[in-house]
Amino acid sequence: MTRNRLIPLLLLMCMGVVYSHAQKAPSGDPVLFTVNGEPVKVSEFNYIYTKTNGPKADFSKSSLEEYLDLYTKFKLKVQKAKELRLDTIPSLQKELEGYRRQLANSYLVDREVTDKLVEEAYEHSLEDVDISHIYVALPGAGQDTSRAFQRITEAKTMLMMGEPFDSVAVHFSDDKSAKTNFGHVGYVTAIFPKGLYNLEKAAYTVPEEQLVGPIRTDGGYHLLIVHGRRPARGEVECAHILIRKSNETGVAKDAKGIIDSIYQALQAGANFEELAKARSEDKRTQDKGGYIGVFGINRFEKPFEDAAFGIEKEGDYSKPVETTVGWHIIKLISKRPVGPYNTVKPSLMAKIKNDSRFEKAEQAMIDRIKKENDFREFNTTLENFIDTLPENFQAWNFRAPQTQSKALLFAFGGKYQVTLGDFAEFLENAKQKRARASSQAGNQRDAVMSLYNDFVNEQALKFEEQQLDVKYPEFKALMREYEEGILLFEVTKMVVWDKAAQDTTGLENFYKTIEGKYKWRERAELNIFSLKSLDKDVLDKVQKFASKNPAEEVLKKFNTDPDAPLLVHGTRTVEKDRSKLVENMPWKEGAFSVPEVNEREKSQSFVQIAKIIPGENKTLAEARGYVIADYQDYLEKEWVDQLKKEYPVVVNNDVFMSLIK
Repeated sequence: MTRNRLIPLLLLMCMGVVYSHAQKAPSGDPVLFTVNGEPVKVSEFNYIYTKTNGPKADFSKSSLEEYLDLYTKFKLKVQKAKELRLDTIPSLQKELEGYRRQLANSYLVDREVTDKLVEEAYEHSLEDVDISHIYVALPGAGQDTSRAFQRITEAKTMLMMGEPFDSVAVHFSDDKSAKTNFGHVGYVTAIFPKGLYNLEKAAYTVPEEQLVGPIRTDGGYHLLIVHGRRPARGEVECAHILIRKSNETGVAKDAKGIIDSIYQALQAGANFEELAKARSEDKRTQDKGGYIGVFGINRFEKPFEDAAFGIEKEGDYSKPVETTVGWHIIKLISKRPVGPYNTVKPSLMAKIKNDSRFEKAEQAMIDRIKKENDFREFNTTLENFIDTLPENFQAWNFRAPQTQSKALLFAFGGKYQVTLGDFAEFLENAKQKRARASSQAGNQRDAVMSLYNDFVNEQALKFEEQQLDVKYPEFKALMREYEEGILLFEVTKMVVWDKAAQDTTGLENFYKTIEGKYKWRERAELNIFSLKSLDKDVLDKVQKFASKNPAEEVLKKFNTDPDAPLLVHGTRTVEKDRSKLVENMPWKEGAFSVPEVNEREKSQSFVQIAKIIPGENKTLAEARGYVIADYQDYLEKEWVDQLKKEYPVVVNNDVFMSLIK
């Protein structure tokens, strides 16, 4: 039993409750029930009821009654664990703190960064945008970027003065495709390539047919015009037949006439895949019946794309379509529109976490934390510390000073203070970060400052994580689940599971009360023979002899001659109707199965029923796993009855009735 299965355990709890017709509950968050006087409020019950039942949480009277019964039982056991002071055990406290750290970090980042970015990306993906842009690339690292900004500004000025966009794009744009498309990219869809988040965000928000920019991305500056937006096309799965405009030597041919004849053959009922294999000149897809695969917009030439997405019915094909390569007939295999949010969320999340927008949004969150909480730095402390660092700072054996400095390095108001000693300890433990920062930075001071910024960010997140219980009720409820789940696991292990597994005498006595519950069906003792021969006559001889003699005699007879086929024998006992070994063969002593032939091994295997054993009770040893499970249920029921006497459960019936929808 693992702790990941803690919460489902509450469904196993059994206990009756006492209903109290108290006065009508006050508004807000009233108490639904108490366990030994400890209150459980409606917000807590609603949270766990909704989370556990999911779509089945209909708040009907029967559903609420069932879950209230389960949750009161769960709380009874947690109450016992607290009375036994299991929540004070250091190892469990440490374990819970580990859960909290892991959960808090992911909860904060997912809530404030990941979820927002994924939701935004999904909204973007529901539309395709038709854009033109002019791109001026930034120079290499360490070089002056002002020249790039000056060039993009100059391009914008020319456009504002009335110069045609296409000519300005050809002259200024570092996008190589601008030489042929004159800056008109066409329809694109989210997520834009890595580093172009700012361009993507503008493409989905700015007014149409207006020049905007400069827009800074990771690679440079952009001027952007959005010509239009349309519902996203999604993806299609297609095959095609291609007839090129010229042969391998470059001589032109009547590609249109050839594709028209193929189209006529399709119209007459010819098979698309067979024609593709026989006639298509796309060597990459020819052998696969023309299968291209799944693709989205902006991957193929516009005429090809428009034709593929224009086919309405799966299985239909287009009229001949011309591209620069040749003439195509396209078959639609399936349409794949943008799926529901919950379906596409995992793939969007993976893309976003690999994009620079994630780091930028995370840094924006950290900046927000610092601003809201009066973040203050004491730079003199850091500067003096840098001057004292040894030359081997980047080495793996670097050690922080043994006496941890209490000098204040930075603070979040008066709530959270971080010392120089904390930073020194961070540096000692951050071996890989030190080595990487030292190799990337120009000098030791820059390396330390880079690590310092990482440390500040880490501490900002840590500070915010400590406020989660106050800021987010959902997080508080989640931590309560973890804590009570751990307590439930430990107390149930102590009172029920360990006792059931270790109390040999108690288990034996319990078995006597249920003896006869677990039975063997009729069983058969099987002889399993494998004959190293495919000769049917030899098989007949072996089976004929085996029908009148025990297996040992069969082996003696057929394994004595070195030139005779080797006969291998094994045994097994199986229950009736519970083994494939005896399927489709008579259930009687002496019966043989149909031989299973193995051409590769040159052998024949068959089964013989040597003996039928009547049904009988299983011994404790034979049914031990089932009996232990029953004994656990028995011990739990006794325990629940005892808890019922120890801790009164009182339900506010008026509050309960108010939950019913």
